[in-house]
Amino acid sequence: MRDAEEVHSSMRPLTVWPLAGIPEVASGADLAAMIADAAAGELADGDILVVTSKIVSKAEGRFVTADDREDAITAETVRVVATRESPGGHLTRIVQNRLGIVSAAAGVDASNTPEGTILLLPVDPDASARALAATLRERLGVQVGVLVSDTLGRAWRDGQTDHAIGAAGVHVFEDLRGGTDAEGRPLVVTMPCVADELASAADLVKGKASRLPVAVVRGRADLVGSLDLPGARSIVRPLERDMFRLGADEAYAEGFAAGAASAHPASR
Repeated sequence: MRDAEEVHSSMRPLTVWPLAGIPEVASGADLAAMIADAAAGELADGDILVVTSKIVSKAEGRFVTADDREDAITAETVRVVATRESPGGHLTRIVQNRLGIVSAAAGVDASNTPEGTILLLPVDPDASARALAATLRERLGVQVGVLVSDTLGRAWRDGQTDHAIGAAGVHVFEDLRGGTDAEGRPLVVTMPCVADELASAADLVKGKASRLPVAVVRGRADLVGSLDLPGARSIVRPLERDMFRLGADEAYAEGFAAGAASAHPASR
């Protein structure tokens, strides 16, 4: 249960602003140095930087040629959740990628990339976030946290929001279980994913076409801690606890096939 001081800290105003002055990121760029230069004099202990995964991928050289997009999606896929063909014949694949994230096209991105190329997600977004946070803490002398964000769709709702796919030095959950609500009732399952909430808040000031890939969130210093805190990979729900591991059509087809096999077992 959180004490009164922690609760008070979460009630302070939240300030979010984009970090200006970051140039175009090329393969092999020292991203930590670029962010540190842009952030010099702006950061304070407890600030959280939200870094768009695209520039992390660019710095890590995660480019592939555009004519390999479908092959790239297949290579990044570990489990197919659902597929749908549009009236125009385009096939949308909702899959779980090697990072455990369920998304369209395994996170393979064709927007804001050099002509003829597409971009894969970082190899290990948590490791990328730790490297950035460690360098920024050392160079700027402030205890900051880092989130690496990506844009994802949501089940049951149209549109997209930004989510945290990498985290370092930030509590990704605010565990309120064991406490009580305003009426004194026990909180049994309440555990907001504050990393995702912060990533979405940051996207409101970064935008998608403004070339402002990093935002600073101030006002939740209570969430900033050791670089050994669990990363964003801990947000992914294990498959054995996933109640929606397949799309509706895929689940129906699987159940129908299982029922047919049970009703008409192969002769021995």
